[in-house]
Parts: sequence; C-alpha cells; structure tokens
Amino acid sequence: MILEPLTAADDGALPGPVLTEIAALYATNHAFFELSGDFPDPHRITVEQVAAALADELAHDGAEVFLARSAGRLVGLAATLAHHPDPASGDPDPWIGLLLVDATAHRAGHGSRIAAAVEDRFRAAGRTALRLAVLDNNPGAKDFWASRGYTFLRHAKDLEHGRDCTVMRKELLRPE
Repeated sequence: MILEPLTAADDGALPGPVLTEIAALYATNHAFFELSGDFPDPHRITVEQVAAALADELAHDGAEVFLARSAGRLVGLAATLAHHPDPASGDPDPWIGLLLVDATAHRAGHGSRIAAAVEDRFRAAGRTALRLAVLDNNPGAKDFWASRGYTFLRHAKDLEHGRDCTVMRKELLRPE
C-alpha cells in the first residue's frame, strides 16, 4: 500500500483525473454518507460536491488528505489534522477526520493498513497519541477503531454539523 499526500496545483485546484478517482471512491460509500448526511443524495455524489468537501477538509490549518493506492488503484483515503480545529480545546493530539475505503473492497484489510500508515506518520513526527470522532450511528466504525486499540474518551457533538459522536484516542507507542 502506498500512502501519498493529495496536493493541489499552484492555483489551489485539485488535479481533474485525481478528483474524478476520489469522487468514484466517495460514490461507492453511499451507505456511510447516508449515515453522515454529508451529501444531499448519497447515491448521486458528484465531482463538484467532492471537490467542495475536500476543499473544506483542507481549509483547516494543519490538514492533510492522503490517498491510499494498492496495485496502482485508489482504494481509500485518510483526512488528518495536526491538531484539534478548535484551539480553545486544549487538545494536544492530532486527529483522523475521515478514513474512507472503497466499499467494493471492504474487508480486504485496506482500512487497517491505511490507519497503520497514518499512525506511523504521526509516530515518526514525534506525536504520542491520535484521536478521532466516530458517528454514534455507525457502530461498525466504532468496532473497527476499538479493534485497532482506540479507546473511548467521551461523547461529543461534531463541530461541523452537531452530530452525536464518540471521541476515541490511541496512544502511539514506540516500537521496541
């Protein structure tokens, strides 16, 4: 698996072919987007909607989006934040804002490999823990993150839409 940062052109635009690939990835995940409510019609996600969603993700200070490729094919992506978007939170940890795997390739281990690669990047940067918020209406995602060692911290509302979430955290232990 190769994890590569999504980079915009000098004018801030995302490359058209890559954006089309990402939109196709999002479109496979209509079940997740039905839960999240991020798109008006989760069965008809457009390139323009995905471009706007990615621009919103990347607008946060310290935000990065990583594309995950396996055998040259885009199989997932991860959006991360170097710190909590609310400076008043006092939260010292980086965050995973989104981990999305091509729904046609679920249960192939891509999600675990993407999560491990993100954890390794933050560990290499000297970070000691990682946080994320899981929508409460997505118990499968809570189970996935718990199986990766993330533990419950608290219940909260997400900052963007006020949805009920479970905030989870994982210590990034150094390999011995």
